[in-house]
Amino acid sequence: MAAEDLPSEFDVVILGTGLTESVVAAACSRVGQKVLHLDRRSYYAANWASFTFNALLTWIQEQQEGPQPEQVPDWSSLLEEGEELIHLSNPDLDSITNIQVFSYASEEEEEVPDTTKEEASAEGPLEAESADSREEESAEAEEESAEAEEGSAEAEEESAEAEEGSAEAEEGSAEAQEGSAEGQEKEQAINLKGEEPEEDQSHPVSTSGQSELTRKKISYAQLVKEGRRFNIDLVSKLLFSRGSLVDLLIRSNVSRYTEFKNVTRILTYRHGNLQQVPCSRADVFASRQLSVVEKRKLMRFLTSCVEETETDQAYSNHPYLKFLQDQQLGDNLQHFLLHSIAMVTEDTPTEAGLAATRHFLRSLGRYGNSPFLFPVYGLGEIPQCFCRMSAVFGGIYCLRHSVSCLILDKDANRCKAVIDSRGQRISCSHFVVEDGYLGSKRTVTTPTRLLSRAVLITDSSVLSSDSEQQVSMVTIPPGEACQSAVKMVELCSSTMTCMPGTYLVHLTCQSVSSAFHDLSGLVTRMFHTPESQEPGGRPAVLWSLYFNMVDGSVPRVEGQGLPSNVHVCSGPEGSLDHEHNIKQVRF
Repeated sequence: MAAEDLPSEFDVVILGTGLTESVVAAACSRVGQKVLHLDRRSYYAANWASFTFNALLTWIQEQQEGPQPEQVPDWSSLLEEGEELIHLSNPDLDSITNIQVFSYASEEEEEVPDTTKEEASAEGPLEAESADSREEESAEAEEESAEAEEGSAEAEEESAEAEEGSAEAEEGSAEAQEGSAEGQEKEQAINLKGEEPEEDQSHPVSTSGQSELTRKKISYAQLVKEGRRFNIDLVSKLLFSRGSLVDLLIRSNVSRYTEFKNVTRILTYRHGNLQQVPCSRADVFASRQLSVVEKRKLMRFLTSCVEETETDQAYSNHPYLKFLQDQQLGDNLQHFLLHSIAMVTEDTPTEAGLAATRHFLRSLGRYGNSPFLFPVYGLGEIPQCFCRMSAVFGGIYCLRHSVSCLILDKDANRCKAVIDSRGQRISCSHFVVEDGYLGSKRTVTTPTRLLSRAVLITDSSVLSSDSEQQVSMVTIPPGEACQSAVKMVELCSSTMTCMPGTYLVHLTCQSVSSAFHDLSGLVTRMFHTPESQEPGGRPAVLWSLYFNMVDGSVPRVEGQGLPSNVHVCSGPEGSLDHEHNIKQVRF
């Protein structure tokens, strides 16, 4: 919508299109309020955004150049008696820092096998068109591939069902039956694109394209040429199947706008090696890493910790590690439970550790054998989906358009109106804003916490398997290769986040120094780079990006000095899920 056409009065004006702001916009529009949603950037989702490879290169260049100085106009002529101005800041001044880029792929374009036919069938969904067209094209591709491999898929499905039935029979738990029934009942509520790797193999476009391309070295020119096949997130998170965001997507029916992939395996990095973490009952019984005694102990513990007991309360003032040790669990089981299931530190209180373990277990089995989902086309799709719902119910959207200042009623201490970047005065009852815009109002004395992020494009998976279409969650405990605990998510081409023949790897940890200093040592140990001392046997890094991002878990602005109807939203924080931001929406 053109800025000249904007109405002069709204119920809610929202500045910033991050996840929290977008959910608020959808909720307000849904109940009939007039919503104006603005963002000074040229793209949706702010620090939650996803970029194609070429768009990411442009974003990097803009970040390194820094924002151009802006002359603040004098809007005092728009004020009435008893009003004053509160000027807003540029949110991009310090939210992303210490950007470093490394390209290890050869610069020259090399000959690759002819995959024109495969690209033609795969290109449709990559256009990032409407959700409906994506679903139609995806359904056609799945139908064609299913006809070609129907016999094989049925055999694999029967085998998987037999193994799952055997595992459930050994356990005989009524809770497992209840969870399975509930999962089948609610599975229709969310668009799941392939629950298991076996289903992914029924897509010959991605699989065959990847196997052919890996025979040739991928060049930087090819990454640029196929750049629109990438959807690279600025923030790395997953969705718990029974998390608050999934529940919100289902209740609001926003889930119809996107598709999801099940995370197929959870890995942990221990003593320099990757091990698969047994999560479901079938995984436990099939695991070769655990002895029969360890399997029984693990199953007994997981069954007992689902409900709170008096024994748990006795450890309320003790670390979770102490609780696990007193349960007579060996080092292997303690490592799996602490770092890969609860995903907490050794000094985390027992109450918090058990709550995290229960949350993990309750999410198992709803949509697959792991508790996590990942949105196809990247996390940047989720804020856009809520923006789409807001627009459907009358919300007005303007990118490259901002609010220059707020007009404060000094007597009532309320935001009476805003002045946009074009000088138009717009009245509003409530103003919702991303915290970065209020830099001039910061009163928090706590130092800003940062996250260290790394994004890698690699030529193979960190742990090879029968399927090339694995979506992996990897936990690296503190002290293994860096000071902080690292969460790593490896995405394959079937998530529509990278081109066939490559994997997209996200690493995140709490910052100690710059992102490169915090994470480059781990990258060198787990992947092959020119700095690697041990040759061969590991995925080669083709391209990498390191940067620091402000941790949204620490408020950058306190509400006491702001008008009563100004609501501040924080950006992404370091946890794997979205609980912090969804709680913020509710308050």
